Amino acid sequence: MAATTQDSELLTLFRNPTTRESAFTAIIKKYQERLYWHIRRMVVDHEDANDVLQNVFIKVWNGLDNFREDAQLFTWLYRIATNECLTFLEQQKKRQSVSFNDVEASLENKIRADKHFDANKLEWKLQVAIQQLPEKQKLVFSLRYYDEMPYEEMSRVLETSEGALKASYHHAVKKVEDYILNH
Repeated sequence: MAATTQDSELLTLFRNPTTRESAFTAIIKKYQERLYWHIRRMVVDHEDANDVLQNVFIKVWNGLDNFREDAQLFTWLYRIATNECLTFLEQQKKRQSVSFNDVEASLENKIRADKHFDANKLEWKLQVAIQQLPEKQKLVFSLRYYDEMPYEEMSRVLETSEGALKASYHHAVKKVEDYILNH
């Protein structure tokens, strides 16, 4: 299958029992890296990101027959990945029976424990600053800053108004700037 195969073609091939698996493999190849980095920015740890990504693709496999193509395939995949991230973080919070702030501190500690961590590098300060954000702001910041997702598409992924997303992003940027300037 060509790397440039359109989503509509992939969906048609997926719905055909004889080409179903190869079409799904093509969908994975097309989107797994973008989804992995989206998830990784939320859950931080590589192994956790891989686990969440695997869950995403299981849900995609099980739900793709019911995908109505009201949205783009990419938007639908991002929505599933986002929900899986939030579910994973919520489960971690429950499993550790601690507050979300403690989970955030744990994520920050994972960043600091990375053998490449250098507190003086802006890139690392940015990562630590992002972990200070509330869950929703972290998500909005990640989608806008890293994925350069337009607010219109973000609105479909997160099922939130564009105005609320713009406000959330503005607040997130302010907090990140303040953190970087003061640490």
